[in-house]
Amino acid sequence: MAPSGPGSSARRRCRRVLYWIPVVFITLLLGWSYYAYAIQLCIVSMENTGEQVVCLMAYHLLFGMFVWSYWKTIFTLPMNPSKEFHLSYAEKELLEREPRGEAHQEVLRRAAKDLPIYTRTMSGAIRYCDRCQLIKPDRCHHCSVCDKVNNCVGFSNYKFFLLFLAYSLLYCLFIAATDLQYFIKFWTNGLPDTQAKFHIMFLFFAAAMFSVSLSSLFGYHCWLVSKNKSTLEAFRSPVFRHGTDKNGFSLGFSKNMRQVFGDEKKYWLLPIFSSLGDGCSFPTCLVNQDPEQPSTPAGLSSTAKNSENHQFPAKPLRESQSHLLTDSQSWTESSTNPGKCKAGMSNPALTMENET
Repeated sequence: MAPSGPGSSARRRCRRVLYWIPVVFITLLLGWSYYAYAIQLCIVSMENTGEQVVCLMAYHLLFGMFVWSYWKTIFTLPMNPSKEFHLSYAEKELLEREPRGEAHQEVLRRAAKDLPIYTRTMSGAIRYCDRCQLIKPDRCHHCSVCDKVNNCVGFSNYKFFLLFLAYSLLYCLFIAATDLQYFIKFWTNGLPDTQAKFHIMFLFFAAAMFSVSLSSLFGYHCWLVSKNKSTLEAFRSPVFRHGTDKNGFSLGFSKNMRQVFGDEKKYWLLPIFSSLGDGCSFPTCLVNQDPEQPSTPAGLSSTAKNSENHQFPAKPLRESQSHLLTDSQSWTESSTNPGKCKAGMSNPALTMENET
């Protein structure tokens, strides 16, 4: 444990202030955009009453959903690995006595033998966090930020983060589209020389600029959801017992989407938690589904594969997740090899690797 004192406390306070800067910036920018659009554009510059009413109603709907999803993203508490992943006092003593190497790993293997752990380090070792003194669940990575301020994006708020990106993109596109004609009038001297001209010009520039950046970020995360990947897994494929498998957690497009947004479509567009499961158990499909690579990971025979499957802990999935593996709908990505998919249970990152 790191030593505590006046110096470390001051550093934590400084970091806390720095971490809040993006939130303050977005809040100020959002407040200005509300004033510029609702007051200066709609009320001051628009002459048609019908246009004013329609624009204000649509604007406030998007504004409300934007603020709601952003609030849920930054203030939803991140989840932590359950107690079963923490080492006992005796196991911690054994680790302290054993040197790094095979003896150290043997202690971790004994501690993890009944845990739903499927992934390993690149060297095949049990993933262990020295700082937290616990065995890392699958897809879990230590974060020194998310328990301080703001939030990292993880299982508990990933849906909110996606909705935040979606509504912020729609918010910017709507502003740019409805402000465009008045922006053109600004350059053609079609607007009176008032304070509204300044707000209309910069409102369009800001909305157009953020639309470009948000569209690429939102598109990237939509792709991640469709493949059931975190940002780290997109760059570094997870390592399972049988080897690296970049699609090990993917169940097909439809079921990957339902893992994040849930089964009830009426909640998909609302910043209300509806993701399947509790963040501690995810079904896996431990086959390599890359059409350019062999269906069986390199170096793994069918005999070894069957033997490996029997080593998986017999811990059932929650009902909300197990039905993903048992319903009649076929998997998009594995329809050609239905007999090769095995229902596993992993205990993934309760703090995923995307950060705001």
